[in-house]
Amino acid sequence: MSFSNIEQIALSFEKLSLSKEKALETAKNPKIAPVLQDILSISEKLSSEISKPAGALLYKLSTTATPEIKPHFDFIINQILIGNLATNDQFTEALLFCKHSDPQDSYDAFKAACGVGIVVDDAQVFASVDAFLANNAEKLATDRYRTLGPFLSKLRQIPALRWAKAEKVKQALEVQVEQIIGPKDDRDLPQKGKSKKAPKPDNSKSIPDNAKKTTKQAEKPLEYTPASLESMFAEGDASKFHKPGGNPQISSALMDQHLKATNGKVITRFPPEPNGYLHIGHAKAINVNFGYAKAHQGICNLRYDDTNPEAEDEKYLISILDTIKWLGFEPNNIFYASNYFQQLFDLAVHMINKGLAYVCHCSGEEIHQQRGGESMGPRFACKHRDRPIQESLDQFYKMRDGRYAQGEATLRMKMDLEDGNPQMWDLIAYRVLYATHHRTGNDWCIYPTYDFAHCLSDSIENITHSLCTTEFTQSRKSYYWLCDAVDVYKPVQWEYGRLSVTNTILSKRKLLTLLNDHIVSDLDDPRLYTLPALRRRGVPAAAINGFVRELGVTTAKTTIDVSRLENHIRDCLNSSAPRLMAVLNPIKVRLTNFNNILDLDVPFKPRDPSFGSHTIPFTDTLYIDSSDFRLEDTKDYYRLAPNKTVGLLYAPGPITCTQVVYAPDGSISELLCKLEDGSDGNPIPKPKTYIQWVPICPERGSPVTLDQVRIYNNLFKHSNPFDKSLVPDGWLTDVNPNSLQTEKSAMIETGIFDLIAKFVNDSDKKVHFNKKEFEELRFQFLRIGYFCIDKDSIFSDNFADLCKNSNANQYHEFASNANIILNRIVTLKEDQNK
Repeated sequence: MSFSNIEQIALSFEKLSLSKEKALETAKNPKIAPVLQDILSISEKLSSEISKPAGALLYKLSTTATPEIKPHFDFIINQILIGNLATNDQFTEALLFCKHSDPQDSYDAFKAACGVGIVVDDAQVFASVDAFLANNAEKLATDRYRTLGPFLSKLRQIPALRWAKAEKVKQALEVQVEQIIGPKDDRDLPQKGKSKKAPKPDNSKSIPDNAKKTTKQAEKPLEYTPASLESMFAEGDASKFHKPGGNPQISSALMDQHLKATNGKVITRFPPEPNGYLHIGHAKAINVNFGYAKAHQGICNLRYDDTNPEAEDEKYLISILDTIKWLGFEPNNIFYASNYFQQLFDLAVHMINKGLAYVCHCSGEEIHQQRGGESMGPRFACKHRDRPIQESLDQFYKMRDGRYAQGEATLRMKMDLEDGNPQMWDLIAYRVLYATHHRTGNDWCIYPTYDFAHCLSDSIENITHSLCTTEFTQSRKSYYWLCDAVDVYKPVQWEYGRLSVTNTILSKRKLLTLLNDHIVSDLDDPRLYTLPALRRRGVPAAAINGFVRELGVTTAKTTIDVSRLENHIRDCLNSSAPRLMAVLNPIKVRLTNFNNILDLDVPFKPRDPSFGSHTIPFTDTLYIDSSDFRLEDTKDYYRLAPNKTVGLLYAPGPITCTQVVYAPDGSISELLCKLEDGSDGNPIPKPKTYIQWVPICPERGSPVTLDQVRIYNNLFKHSNPFDKSLVPDGWLTDVNPNSLQTEKSAMIETGIFDLIAKFVNDSDKKVHFNKKEFEELRFQFLRIGYFCIDKDSIFSDNFADLCKNSNANQYHEFASNANIILNRIVTLKEDQNK
């Protein structure tokens, strides 16, 4: 097939909602392309419109069809198009049926085998899960969240759930398990070695057996350790990269000069444009470039590709370097493409003198038509292509001297218009641009394009491995052509798959749209996946590095579910974040049989004494979270309700609600409860679960009222906001109106000030505090999630002095000198509603 035929076939495959890359890849596949063409032809006769889910199944049919299936193509395709076969499960069953029977002769049997017409609604799913959990209550109570995997597997075997959507079953299971046993807590952390029997309650101690663990009784949890940089390149595509000196040159002298300059070392570079913040995809690029150099005892440089002065800003230069260092990397050198403006100009002159470049006066539309236009028709040469060399030289100098307006003249490379690769169609090397450059000022009014400057900058810096994403695969040919055209050392370009994550966007232009439309507050808004935004949200750099290293280095373009990143964040914070008790929506509790102040020594991290401890008062009044109380009790509810008992973490005993006191407006004013400490001679009831609480003790500065707690959720409702089958009215309509929720009545224990004081008194960390980089102050709110202090928080000028001699008597002063705003980093477990 000719190049144009392949493109036409690829274009037709896009009707099945294949991406352009996937459509082109399929069109080039001699085995799949003819089959998919037949399938598409049949589909278009049966239906004028093909939905994205149907397109996915039709594509799957082209890759899985066997000779026994092909006689039934028309039937299967029709079943897919009318929606009878809508899931992978149904599709698989349909193929199995067709291998042994004619579906049209036994249509009723076919429908029964494939679950056609069977709809299992949410109520049926919920009821089946409810019945299953009732029959497995003992196992659930014993193994808690460790049962989720085995339970889900067994639920899928229940006939009533055979055709239920797997995600619906999983969601119902998670919701009902949490309703029965409450959210995950430290009992659900992975344990090393055999579990040990909990000690009997000792009511004379301030910490109950539910929270107290000695060093001998429990192992310290494993620390989060991301994969090493070296592991990214041990196998797969990255293990095949050439060794320095192994890349052919048009002249052996060029390689000799290169090896003399590098001493045979690996040299890579990270070359961002300083026109925006780095994002999660750049985190992979940073790990790949710096990591490959480190894995081979080489060096990696930072080069700002500052060839577009209209879009560049000094703040991005600062942010890029700061972000690289935050991720734990240090550039060997810092370069700028603008360092080479004179060299690049001289190389352009050299190329003109060789007859390989010419000055062109065509408009953008004229150049587009020369390249085949929208119809992708025949390509033809520009009328200026064969102008005399001296004439092009004269015109190029006129461009440099400012004698042309923007758009009136460009320098184009004389490449190969017959080549099927668009990157060989006489690319533009220089354009006229009247803009002040952040480093060179107004010295230049012509600037090299990315296609010209990028590869030559690599050559000038003696880069051994030019590592880039697969979107530049076609550029490899023009990269090599240009280096050879101007007779310079030619690095090797290696491509790896670009990283994207679901439920967000990374495009700089679209990020600015979100900002200009006031959907986000700034480009470091914690709902975004720019690296400054993730940092502000409190995401540790180690978790980001661990996430991208786990994915490895392959040529596959990957869009990873955001939950995988969140799992790394949880794992990292689980081992590094101290624990505090907080309530987001407080409800007051008064103990009717206790009128003392008892000091409790509470660990910052159970089972890990290295985190230390702090003291909180236990008094006759406290706050619990309103989500931990309900007026109507049920058998599967284990938290507080009238006449029901619940445990309080670290408290001297559980509490039983004896009365609900209402305010004049009908809302709950407070709960009257009895402290079950055995002082009345009655046995202490054993609670089925424990909840967090915050003491009311004004003389000790408790509780600490937070200005705001910002709860961040996915910015977009769908995993791909650009999927027109799901978001027909455009990506902006997919913005989640609940992506930011603000709690303004949250309260926290005074231990937060112990942690802040410890942070400020550390000389290394105080630097971050003084720069309002508060995100390093991270902690887990027990049973709620992980949080950090946001940069919008305000601390008085003398706050650091208060921290020097911090003690419990100063909590009042701390509170009056701090307005604290917290960001939720991530929940304690994956949110099934995402």
